[in-house]
Amino acid sequence: MKHFTSVKQLGDLSEAFKKARYVKENPFADQELGRNKTLLMIFFNSSLRTRLSTQKAAMNLGMNVIVLDVNQGAWKLETERGVIMDGDKPEHLLEAIPVMGCYCDVIGVRSFARFESKQDDYEEVILNQFIKYSGRPVFSMEAATRHPLQTFADMITIEEYKKKDRPKVVMTWAPHPKALPQAVPNSFAEGMNLTDYEFVITHPHGYELDPEFVGKAVVEYDQKKAFEGADFIYAKNWAAYSGDNYGKVLCTDRAWTVDAEKMALTDNAFFMHCLPVRRNMIVTDDVIESPQSIVIPEAANRVVSAQCVLKEILSSL
Repeated sequence: MKHFTSVKQLGDLSEAFKKARYVKENPFADQELGRNKTLLMIFFNSSLRTRLSTQKAAMNLGMNVIVLDVNQGAWKLETERGVIMDGDKPEHLLEAIPVMGCYCDVIGVRSFARFESKQDDYEEVILNQFIKYSGRPVFSMEAATRHPLQTFADMITIEEYKKKDRPKVVMTWAPHPKALPQAVPNSFAEGMNLTDYEFVITHPHGYELDPEFVGKAVVEYDQKKAFEGADFIYAKNWAAYSGDNYGKVLCTDRAWTVDAEKMALTDNAFFMHCLPVRRNMIVTDDVIESPQSIVIPEAANRVVSAQCVLKEILSSL
C-alpha cells in the first residue's frame, strides 16, 4: 500500500478483518517495522480520536512521531496557485510539502472540506498536493470527502458486534447547529457498499449525498420506517451536498434526534457515532448511555484501523 485515501484500498475485506484481529491481539508484534521510521501527522483541523489513536498506532509499531498543527505554532500556509502572497500567509504549501517530506518517512494529513468550492473539496486539492509533492507515502486522517480510518474502525466494530451474517445497518442524519462535511457519511456509505449488509440511509429531503457514495444503499426519507428491524444505527450530521445548497444547513429539526422511542423500533440495535457527538441534538442521553451504545469500543478500534494501515504502508517501504 503506497497511499491510503479510501476504504476501497483495503482490498479483500475478509483478509482486512483478519489482519485487524491479529493487530488487536498482538499490538506490539511488529515494532521492528517502524524502527527508525518517522511519522509526520499534519493537522489543518482539530482532532482528538484521530490524533491520539494514530499516534498510539505508530508507537505500537516502533515509529517516531512528529505532530504539526498548521494553524497553531506553524506558518499559515497558502494553498492556491497564482496568488500574490501579500496577506497573512507567508509560506506556500508547495514549498512546505517537500520540506516536510525531508523530515519523515510517512505522512498523515487531516484537512476538512472548506465549503468554499465544491469542486476543490471533491477533488481533494490539499490531500492530493501532499501525495504529488511530498515524495512520501500519504494517508488520510480525514479529508474533504472521506474519513477512511474512521470507516475501517466502524467496519471492524460491526464485524465484532453483529449477531447475524447480514445485519441491517442504518445511517441516519441527525440535527446539528453547524454545517459539517460529508466526509464521514460518504466514507461510511462507501464502506457499507463493500459489504453484503442490508444498508439504508435516512435523511430529510435536501440532504442527498453524492450518488457515487450512496451506491446500492436504500434511501428512505421516513426515519422511523428506516429504523424498523435495524441491527445497527449509525448517526451523523452532514451539510447539504447538492447544487447551490452545498455546505449549507437546511434543517435543524430535532424530530430527527435519535431517541429511545426510535431505538425501540429496531431489533435491539447497537448505537454508533464517530464522536464527538452533540448530546440531545444528535442523540439523547439515555441512548448514548445505554448498554447498546458501542461508541467507546468503536473509538478504541481507531487504533486498530490506523495500525493496520500503517503496517501495510511500512511493509511497502
